[in-house]
Amino acid sequence: MSDTAPVWNLYINGQWRAPRHEQHDPAYDPSNGTVLAHVARADVEDTRAAIQAARAAFDCGPWATMSPGERSRILHKLVDALEERQAEIADLEMMNGGCTWRKANLMDIPVGLLHFRHFAKLATAEPLEPVPQITFPTLSYNFVRREPIGVCGQIIPWNFPFLMAVWKMAPALAAGNCVILKPASYTPLSALKMMEIIHETGLLPPGVLNLITGPGGVVGPELCTSPLVDKIAFTGSTEVGRQVMIQAASTIKKVTLELGGKSPNIILDDAELDIAIDGSLWATFMHNGQACESGTRLFVPDSLYDKFMDRLLDRASKIKVGLPGDGATDLGPLISAGQLKSVENYIQIGLDEGATPALLGHRPTDPELANGHFLTPTIFTDVRNDMRIAQEEIFGPVLAVIKYDSLEDAIKQANDTIYGLAAGVWSANLERAVSVANKLRAGTVWINDYHLINAEAPFGGYKQSGIGRELGTWGLHEYTEIKHIHADLSRTRQARFWYDILVPTIEE
Repeated sequence: MSDTAPVWNLYINGQWRAPRHEQHDPAYDPSNGTVLAHVARADVEDTRAAIQAARAAFDCGPWATMSPGERSRILHKLVDALEERQAEIADLEMMNGGCTWRKANLMDIPVGLLHFRHFAKLATAEPLEPVPQITFPTLSYNFVRREPIGVCGQIIPWNFPFLMAVWKMAPALAAGNCVILKPASYTPLSALKMMEIIHETGLLPPGVLNLITGPGGVVGPELCTSPLVDKIAFTGSTEVGRQVMIQAASTIKKVTLELGGKSPNIILDDAELDIAIDGSLWATFMHNGQACESGTRLFVPDSLYDKFMDRLLDRASKIKVGLPGDGATDLGPLISAGQLKSVENYIQIGLDEGATPALLGHRPTDPELANGHFLTPTIFTDVRNDMRIAQEEIFGPVLAVIKYDSLEDAIKQANDTIYGLAAGVWSANLERAVSVANKLRAGTVWINDYHLINAEAPFGGYKQSGIGRELGTWGLHEYTEIKHIHADLSRTRQARFWYDILVPTIEE
């Protein structure tokens, strides 16, 4: 490697080690194409080494059998260490992921640390749960014990690399599991920095937390099919999620899948327009629409349509696309040249389908942005819900606006999708908004807000948007096995349920 960019290796069994074939891939800044680092390219054998380290740590190490209070204490100290260096993490998140300085420093990293802290607190949760008293056929004492699943393979996406790493690692560790984390090839740097900081604390036993970088097509299948891995957690596209589920089925692994979305955002005729208009832009264009729950289908009632759209388009035209480090920038670059081309293809599909480009996205002409993957927002009107731009996840700054006559029709169209990750409802009448929310087939419905994901509330999807939930006690429980323990209290042989059924009579 001829340049001076840093080199990152694999983190296995508490040590940094070079990949077996000593191959490294460049990690880029999507705003200018600069090589930020060279990152280890793991192969199958490297992946197996990480799996074996995690397996040994779980089966023979102290982490799984440690008291909940001690695990919690260690996790809190890890968060303390990360908080002290969050500016370093935020810089890498911005440079490697293309998010704006404001987003990295005001949302992604502080929210990720808040969520990590929440799971450090949940680590103290009592692992025993009572079962209602059982007296038939005899009195018995029954309880449920929640135990760690074991070795967890965790595959995270490129759009929110730090936050997604926390969502996977923190509950798994809090429950007593051992982890192999696989960051996305585009955006591994903030996860690697996090691992470096955690390693320097010396608080985790070797093998409890491992990190493997490399091609998803090599590392992923090994994690999904290995009999030594007990659970897979994956966030990414529905298409890849299907493959993860198929591969995990070979050993009947537990899976949590947080997949794609084409989320509806419904404006009611009594919505507060100042909030609903800006909220709809936030719902769609936050991080360039590169969020699975983005509200990319906007349903607007006929009675408000002209007024709403005039103001929406005016506000959208003022969104500043620019370099992520500029504090005035609203949207940075898309993650890659391939993603930029994919979004442009969808814009052409929308034009071909007959949608009206009320605001047509383009590559900026600013010479400062010439080497990055920048695209200004697109807003399509005259969209039908059966168009591809209304049914397929674009993962870019493209909004499809659908006019509706009746609220019942809006709800029906909102639910007419293979996805069910999130939705939004905007209304001045909370009771009415909740009534609409109750009819939407989505895992999260925001009322008069959007993208607000709380550490204490579950997040996940209906239908082909996923399986299971993340965050809160629901997310913690995804990383536990449930064991029922029954203890008979009758003490006599004759009182046993099976006494007169199977066992040969014994003369007294």
